[in-house]
Amino acid sequence: MHLIPCPTVPRFTLEDLGWNAFFQKHYEPHAAKGWKPARLIRDNKISYGALLDDGMGGFDELEVILGGKVYHDAETDADLPAVGDWVVIDLGKKATDAVIRARLPRQTCFSRKAPGLSTEEQVIAANVDTVIIITDAKADFNLRRLERYFALIARSGAKAVVVINKIDLSSKEQNDQAASAIRELNPLAEVLLTSVIQRKGIKAVRDHLKRGKSVAFIGSSGVGKSAMINLLLGEEWQWTGEVNPKTGRGKHTTTARELIVLERGGILIDNPGIKEVQMWTDETTLRERFVDIGQIALECQFGDCKHGKDAGCAIRAAVEAGTLDVARYEGYLKLEEEIAELRKKRKKRQMTVERIFKRNHRIKARNREDRHDFERNLRPSGHDFRNG
Repeated sequence: MHLIPCPTVPRFTLEDLGWNAFFQKHYEPHAAKGWKPARLIRDNKISYGALLDDGMGGFDELEVILGGKVYHDAETDADLPAVGDWVVIDLGKKATDAVIRARLPRQTCFSRKAPGLSTEEQVIAANVDTVIIITDAKADFNLRRLERYFALIARSGAKAVVVINKIDLSSKEQNDQAASAIRELNPLAEVLLTSVIQRKGIKAVRDHLKRGKSVAFIGSSGVGKSAMINLLLGEEWQWTGEVNPKTGRGKHTTTARELIVLERGGILIDNPGIKEVQMWTDETTLRERFVDIGQIALECQFGDCKHGKDAGCAIRAAVEAGTLDVARYEGYLKLEEEIAELRKKRKKRQMTVERIFKRNHRIKARNREDRHDFERNLRPSGHDFRNG
């Protein structure tokens, strides 16, 4: 079960699931067909788990399949329904006939570049209000990785929150230094310090789980994400692995992305541990995340300065003077290189697709011409090719 009716709440509505005027507006064209709105809670690869209003103060959980038109209309995999999406369901005559007929537009979309050599976008969670990053002040702490998370969250439109977990395993000084470094990196991000074992700081995390609001939890494997979610749910929802005594890190436990509606209100989206945070963003978003570096670059002597050994480079001068953190600048350059490389790969892929399309078009045209020539050659003999 994903939702257990609570005596203090007389009736659950679609609003408890995140429904609002935005989705209602886009749903109205489908209402006349008798199709119902539902929110996807699980991606089973060949089917989806979906929640929809049962009309009696609760939700029905159905296994639904993707309609052919939705699949064929999607230009990329990122356009296909994902966990957190609102979709329109044709229930059919039986529950087993439920089909997704449309995906409603997204208010927010938290995504990254798909792992590996792919140039495609991978949607981590759709229609999320807040993204909570779980980390710690020791083995997992990495400002450059957080920098990447912040860039992706900014692009998604969601709010960023960082939870420094396992504070019981680090000194107060180490925890405070980590929190200060994150706040300096992103003043707009909320930073919380927690310990699941000691039950410290959990209320501040729970405060983000409000009625109708969707919160995605992300982070590396072993930082205590599943243990925290278990605590928030009040039950052993995710199996938590043993902690390695040498590294202080737990075992990876979440294996699939899942949306969970809480009895007290709020929607929680759990994600498997993320091993790599490759960029899926654009130059505008990147510039916004590194506006300080952009301002320094304006002071360079030459407009086409490469910020290396060029004369009059303000960036190099700031690094040498200690006013610009060299690690932050190197992180900026690396992100910029990744985005440029991704853009190059996408362009190359587009050219390949266009070349294949043109080749196939030429082949079809040549086949038509050959067929017409063949028919013309048969006509003098009085043979009607079309009638055999």
